[in-house]
Amino acid sequence: MVKYNRLYDDLAYLWPWVSVPEDYAEEASYWRAALRAKLGPGRHTLLELGVGGGNNLSHLSREFQATAVDLSEGMMAHSRQLNPEVDHFVGDMRSVRLGRTFKAVIIHDAIDYLLAEDDLRATFKTAAAHLEAGGILVIAPDWYRETFPDPYVSHSTTVKDGIELTFIEYEYDPDPSDTTVETVMLYMIREGGKLRIEEDHHINGIFPLQTWIDLMQAEGFSVEKFPYPVHQDGHEAYLLVGTLG
Repeated sequence: MVKYNRLYDDLAYLWPWVSVPEDYAEEASYWRAALRAKLGPGRHTLLELGVGGGNNLSHLSREFQATAVDLSEGMMAHSRQLNPEVDHFVGDMRSVRLGRTFKAVIIHDAIDYLLAEDDLRATFKTAAAHLEAGGILVIAPDWYRETFPDPYVSHSTTVKDGIELTFIEYEYDPDPSDTTVETVMLYMIREGGKLRIEEDHHINGIFPLQTWIDLMQAEGFSVEKFPYPVHQDGHEAYLLVGTLG
């Protein structure tokens, strides 16, 4: 039986082996530059939707007054430890309403879990509902339909606290006519001289670049593309920065 999204459920404890905050320093520099370019200096209010383990936010939370939302309690436990000064709330980025507004809303790779155009619309409505007039939304899809190489494979090995984890990620498109791709993740865990292998599946959305821009504009955002050359394979990527109003 295939199990989905285990990294955000029973395997959430493995997150510190899968990904470490230091690996996000370069990415975060582009987010910081985009935020500063639009907002200027100061400790502005910021909401991250889909914060996950909080690695990207950890490079921003000392400069911005941040609040975070995610669906996974297990992942947010990591973010709370990493970002103790940040308020954390459980919620779905498509529907959450905190009753507050911010200068900026950001969504890192959690944006990839939106599977249909209706999900994008709902999320952009959430962002708009949480922004002050003139506030900004910053998103960064990992892939656009035009840039996805089928398949995409990556792997890494991390040793920490007596555990060695080799993480293998295989992303492919079983049906190019729809708006989703599938990722198979393998976790090869060596602990106490024994090897254990866990399997995990994730479904992600895949849309043309223009679809992202059109749907943001439909919710009242004027959209700019900021360079985002952070991927090891050098594929085309952008921060999409929308200004509300």
